[in-house]
Amino acid sequence: MKLYYALLFAISLVMTGIYAIIWRKRFSVFLTLSFAFIPIVNLGYYIVSFSQTVPEAILGIKISYIGIFIHIFFMYAIFNLCNLNIRKPIRLILLGISTAFFLLSLTIGSSPIFYKSITGELVGDRLVLHKSYGFLHTLYYIQIFIYMALAISATFYAFRKKNDVSRHNLRYILACESISVLSFFAGKLFHLSVDLTPLSYILGEVVLLIISRRIILYDVTETAIEAIAFNGKTGFASFDDRFRYLGSNQTAKDVYPALAKLKVDDSALNNPELNEGILENLRKYRGDPKHDSFFKKLGKQIFKVDINRLVDGRNNRGYILYMQDDTKDQNYISLLNKFNDKLKDEVAEKTKHIIKMHDNLILGMATMVESRDNSTGGHIKRTSEVVKILAREILNDKSEDAVKKSDEFYRNLIKAAPMHDLGKIAVDDAILRKPGKFTPQEFEMMKKHATEGAGIVHEILKETDDKAFHVLAENVAHYHHERWDGSGYPKGLKGEEIPLEARIMAVADVYDALVSKRVYKEAMSFEKADSIMQESFGKHFDGKLEKYYKSARPKLEAYYTANK
Repeated sequence: MKLYYALLFAISLVMTGIYAIIWRKRFSVFLTLSFAFIPIVNLGYYIVSFSQTVPEAILGIKISYIGIFIHIFFMYAIFNLCNLNIRKPIRLILLGISTAFFLLSLTIGSSPIFYKSITGELVGDRLVLHKSYGFLHTLYYIQIFIYMALAISATFYAFRKKNDVSRHNLRYILACESISVLSFFAGKLFHLSVDLTPLSYILGEVVLLIISRRIILYDVTETAIEAIAFNGKTGFASFDDRFRYLGSNQTAKDVYPALAKLKVDDSALNNPELNEGILENLRKYRGDPKHDSFFKKLGKQIFKVDINRLVDGRNNRGYILYMQDDTKDQNYISLLNKFNDKLKDEVAEKTKHIIKMHDNLILGMATMVESRDNSTGGHIKRTSEVVKILAREILNDKSEDAVKKSDEFYRNLIKAAPMHDLGKIAVDDAILRKPGKFTPQEFEMMKKHATEGAGIVHEILKETDDKAFHVLAENVAHYHHERWDGSGYPKGLKGEEIPLEARIMAVADVYDALVSKRVYKEAMSFEKADSIMQESFGKHFDGKLEKYYKSARPKLEAYYTANK
């Protein structure tokens, strides 16, 4: 019998040693406490078996009653393995009850409340004990039974309801619980010569060791983190909320060599490399959690650094950085960006070419129309240049009363100018090519070219994506013969009812008509043309455009002089 208890004590020590070797932080604290207490309990049984006097035996019995805690620790560990939670207040109450029973067991030999009496007699070299239990000891049995019943119930519940618990582990647990119950009560009912309780503890340790080896595999999050850390490709570094250094692995120190010089709890604020590289990004993250990553270049390698809060329970205690070699992806992105840039440049070049072809087609149409008109040779080219000169003067005006329009507006106006007389294609050749002045009836026919031109421009540009140019070009063709005082055509618009683009086109159109030779007249001198133009501002033309005409006059005269 002495050998039996000595062997169980030795085996329990070995089991606890094995558990210490395979221990991981994520193991349940109750599992760890169970392995810590079992050798102590088995030591108590061993002392009883070697006792020669009742006081020696009582000491061993008191130590063995530490097993009260093993039953509750087993139960808590099983609940944990079944992914079931016992609320903290309940855990504390049950632990308090177990502690109370253990304290009562310490009264053995000095008070009858737990053991009414305990005597012994030596039979050979073996001390035979005679015990008489008190009422509270019966409650102790009931308590153990309740713990076992709860553990078995939790196991059956998890087996039926919990898909996130290993059925393999549950079978082991159920077998362990069954053996514990049978061994505990078998020894009490059948008065065996040896106590089976310490043996049941050893069997429990074996089962829990087997399960513990598999627990590591089922905790996917922790397993993944350990695998990442083990492969050495991911760096980890952590700081508290005051930017004090908490620790890092070697990969992080390779990325940021300054980390290797820091001691735990050193402030990183005084380190320029870390202050500019890491802490600057931590401050951005603190201000806006969207800034949760940045990049660090190390030679040819590019590391992506992800920032997360360092969580202690529900409290944010600092920051943890994950550094992953992102060189391959960044090189791919860079290559893709270069390809996109090249493609964008090619598309822009093709678009530019198409736009140029489009503009040349429009200019060609306008030139074709003009070729039918004996009286206005070169008019399209000249008016386009006049519009360009006027547009530059307007754009250069920075005064408070300047005509303010966007650069795009004036670019569109210059491009639309050649289209202003496209409507003449609808005018009869007999009128368009007449070598002299029109009769009133012929002039009415000629006036239709403005409305016809607007319709033609609309059809040409109706599929274009550039809606602003479409509207502007149509207005230029439609309203360039309208007058500020409302006496123009085709709508008789007045003042600012006339679109600005048409008002500018009107100045260019009339100026060219005055200083150019026509079949029915000679070119007018610049002085006389200027006199007529200035008298027309506020009547024919918008008065706000007068100052631009005046500032453009030297350039206009130089242009027409050079192109006679």
